[in-house]
Amino acid sequence: MVLKKKQIKFLVGSAVIVLAIAYLIVTGISKTSVYYMTVSELLAKGESIYGEGVRVSGKVVNGSIERNPASSRVDFKITDDYKDIKVRYVGIVPDLFRDGREVIVEGKIDPGGLFEAATLLTSCPSKYEPEVKN
Repeated sequence: MVLKKKQIKFLVGSAVIVLAIAYLIVTGISKTSVYYMTVSELLAKGESIYGEGVRVSGKVVNGSIERNPASSRVDFKITDDYKDIKVRYVGIVPDLFRDGREVIVEGKIDPGGLFEAATLLTSCPSKYEPEVKN
């Protein structure tokens, strides 16, 4: 079977489109499927992690939240019950953000140990309890 010029162009064009879509899918999945680390795992990486974008999971340390309403900045510490780091986040804070809450922060840690978060996510409580009315 001999293919005509138009058929060859169509097949080549189709192959290019399919490969481009596959490339976009693979790169999209690899960028969004970033594993998050615990605080101890982050600190164990040492200097090699400075300036790298990472996700870190931890619990907000009780009494560590310091809000600056004028600049929408909030400073707080997160812990994995072994080690803790100071986090700075500028932006809208989720409603569920409070002491003791599990959070995931995404950003970069500097050599001074400050984690500059670009994203702050809170996890929903696993068990909702009804409000007690007196």
